[in-house]
Formats: sequence, structure tokens, C-alpha cells
Amino acid sequence: MVSRFEHPAGGYRKIFETCEELSDPIPATVTGRIPSFIKGSLLRLGPGLFEVGDEPFYHLFDGQALMHKFDFKNGQVTYYRKFVKTDAYVRAITEKRVVITEFGTFAYPDPCKNIFSRFFSYFKGVEVTDNCLVNVYPIGEDYYAVTETNYITKVNTENLETLKKVDLCNYVNINGVTAHPHIERDGTVWNIGNCMGKGATLAYNIVKMPPTQKDKSDPIEKSKVWVQFPSHERFKPSYVHSFGMSDNYFVFVETPVKINLLKFLSAWSIRGSNYMDCFESNESQGTLFHIARKEPAEYIDLKFKGAPIGMFHHINTYEDQGFVVVDLCAWKGFEFVYNYLWLANLRANWDEVKKAAMMAPQPEVRRYVIPLDVNKEEQGKNLVSLPYTTATATMHADGMIWLEPEVLFSGPRQAFEFPQINYEKFSGKNYTFAYGLGLNHFVPDRIIKLNVKTKETWIWQEPDSYPSEPLFVQTPDGVDEDDGILLTIVVAPGSQRPGYCLILNARDLSEIARAEVDCTFPVTFHGMYKP
Repeated sequence: MVSRFEHPAGGYRKIFETCEELSDPIPATVTGRIPSFIKGSLLRLGPGLFEVGDEPFYHLFDGQALMHKFDFKNGQVTYYRKFVKTDAYVRAITEKRVVITEFGTFAYPDPCKNIFSRFFSYFKGVEVTDNCLVNVYPIGEDYYAVTETNYITKVNTENLETLKKVDLCNYVNINGVTAHPHIERDGTVWNIGNCMGKGATLAYNIVKMPPTQKDKSDPIEKSKVWVQFPSHERFKPSYVHSFGMSDNYFVFVETPVKINLLKFLSAWSIRGSNYMDCFESNESQGTLFHIARKEPAEYIDLKFKGAPIGMFHHINTYEDQGFVVVDLCAWKGFEFVYNYLWLANLRANWDEVKKAAMMAPQPEVRRYVIPLDVNKEEQGKNLVSLPYTTATATMHADGMIWLEPEVLFSGPRQAFEFPQINYEKFSGKNYTFAYGLGLNHFVPDRIIKLNVKTKETWIWQEPDSYPSEPLFVQTPDGVDEDDGILLTIVVAPGSQRPGYCLILNARDLSEIARAEVDCTFPVTFHGMYKP
């Protein structure tokens, strides 16, 4: 499962380069045969504009949102892309400068204003970015491109037009929500974000948005806070990127990576700071695991704790015999992995890239097991009795339960990340297979399949080729969990047609087809297949 290739030629730089949007969809050249059941759209989001005029964006999560679409119809494929016309993008293009502060790029005040109007604009408060470069998902019958702030952007998935900016603060007590909702089979959307709790302390809210309404009203207007998790530190919420959900429980992993809100609110306007400046690590906290019951909604006041990890992506969460099994992509230690995702680092030559990754937290796929039935008497003994895992949970004298994980995959500087599963059938259920993007010293260079029960792995990889998160699509009458295909988009800078959509057989990662186009694409993070 480790990468077979080195990248001395630095072809990966191509995925961090600005590109132009397309005025019309372009046809792709298909080799192999597109399965007949693939007749929809693959939608992907990522940054596409990495500088405005002579002002660069500095961080991987700063470039302006670009939406990509591969359309499949009768074995034919077209490719299309458009920038999302967010306020951040439109104002940058209009003023030819960075106008709204992004994750790692400070927007300087308007040079045309005099010192007084600049001084007063400081007190208008922070303009939070709506640069929705991370993911796209459905709410009711609508589709939204999203990042992690309170703004989400409604888009038309047919022509990629931008429809409207929605401020979630108007509907629910939240400072922002993640780009990784859980969506139930009926269309109910669950998400998490930090909020002001009681008595001016921070907390984390699970938010519920109902499915399509009979009266065709907007489900967002019916959003409500479902259950609240407490924050370990009063003014410093942990950074939260995703959460776990099984049939009956929510799992929230509170990592040592903190947002210093006071810094966020003060430093921001006074000296040129950005979001990245407001992160810090609590080196003594470790990692706290919280659970809440779904129905009736209730926070379960038990203290589960483990060694410090950074964590962005949950893989799957399920219940088994009185335990909650939590599979996730971990980065060991308390340092923030985003410190290693500055564009200057990612564009460096291969030796430099490797050197940086040596210093960074190490990736590992882990399984934690949380016991639901906790007896205070059982101090010092492992409470986990599931036969198939080596993960443990040990009660300490103070009532804290220490969790040690089972390692499902580990390779030095070789991450299994951007995980996907057969979500429709196995989300929240006992499952066997996970699919992921292999990062080789942070460079995406392979697709991986992992059997979480046996730890067997499969790999797809070609030299100087840079794929993206693989999305699983089930064969319509498929019985087995892995009876389906994976969709990924690949950049191969040296090729005659340097960008393509790749279709792999999910059983063994053998190639079924590819649809190649005459242009390349920048990096994409997440997306969806819309049948």
C-alpha cells in the first residue's frame, strides 16, 4: 500500500496552478467501456485561482472555488468547469486584488481608501469568506458548494451557475459547519459546528436539516440544533472537520488542535492575520471522544480519552454488541497538519517535499472502540470484548476511560486519506471495505482499497499521475459490498491528454475505462456522483 514511485520531476506542481473556466463542455476521448449504469455527473470542488493580479494566495485552502463536472451519457463523456461566483471571487476579480481574507492569506485594506475610512472599516467586523472550495452536497432538492464557514452557496449542477449565498447563522446557532455532513437515506442532513453555548462558553452543536418538504419550502429554514457537545476549553474550541454517526449515536472527536477565539476576534483586524494564525495546540489535552444518543437526543456524560491525534476524516462508525466502533484517518501527535499545506511547501522540489513530510505528524488508519455499558467497578481491565479487534478501553480510577486504537494501516509518510465507503448501503453499519487517496509525502499518487477486517490492500498507481478522492458507485443489482466502481479524476502532466476521469473496478482496482480531455485540472478535495 506504500507508493511505488518517487516524483523527482515535480509533476505534482501542476495541480497547484491556476486554470481558466470553460465556456462550454468539452468532449472526452474514452478508452475502455463506460458501464451502462453510469449515466449522471461526477461533481468535484477545489481551488482554481491561485493568485489575483500580482497578489498570491498562500495556503492550499485559499485558492478560489472551481467546480468540475464530468457528464456521462450513452457511453459518451464531457467535461465542464466554472468558478463559483462567490463574493470572495467576484470582488477579487473586480478589484484585481485579494479582498476577503482566506484561510492562510490576509486581505489588505483597500489601498484607495484614506487612513480614516480604513481605520473605521476595522470596526465593521470580520468579513468571513464564502469561498466554497471543499465539497458539494444536496439539501432537499438543491445542491450546495461548501467550505467550513457559516456561508454555503447554492449551485445549479446542470450548468454550474451560482444561484445564491446562504448564511446559516440566520437559521441556527452555529459559527460554521463542516464540509462533511452525514446524509441519511431519506435525505435528512446532519452536521456539526462550534457555537456559543450557555454562559458564554463554547460548545459544539449537531444540526439537523430535514429532507425535501411536501410544501416545497426550503429545508434549511427548518434546521435545528439536535444535541450539544461541551468544549474542553472555554474560549478555545477544537478544530472539527467531520464527525461519526452510527444508527443510534453521534461520535465527536475533540482533538488538541484549537482555535484561539480571542486571537481570532482581536488580532484579525489589527495586524494582518488570517485563520491559520488563530490555531494552536493544547499539548496536554490528548484526544477526547464524545458520544451522544440520537433518539432521544442526549449527550452521554462519559470521559473517553486517547493519545493526541489530528483528525480530519472519519471513515465509518457502527455499533456492535454494546460497543461503538470508530474508524478514522489519524495524524499522530498534537501538531496541526495544515501547517504543512502551504502552497510554497507543496510546490517545492521533491527532496524538499520529502524533507518537510519527515517533520510532519505521521498518518495512520485507526479503529477506536467505545464501550457503551461502562461499569465503574472494572478499573484497570479492558472493557472491549469484541473478538475481532485489538482496540482497548480501560477504566481509570478517576472514571476516565483510556482508549487505545487498533492500527488498520500504517506506512511512514504514506497516508490513506480522503476515505470513502459504499456509503448508501454501509454508512453506520458493520462494513469491510474503505477506499482512499494515497498521499506520498503529501503528494496524491495512488488509489487504495483497504479491507478493514483483514488489513489486505489493493492499489492503483501510474508514474507521474496524480489522482483525487475516489467515489464509490454501486452496481445497480450488486449484492456484495464492493460490487461497483470507483470514480476519480487524474492529472498526468506529461501525457498527450493530461487530464482524465478514471473508472476502476472496486473489487480489485483494475481499470474499466478512462475519459481523457485536452486540459489539466488543479487539485480537487471532495465531491459527489449525482445519478
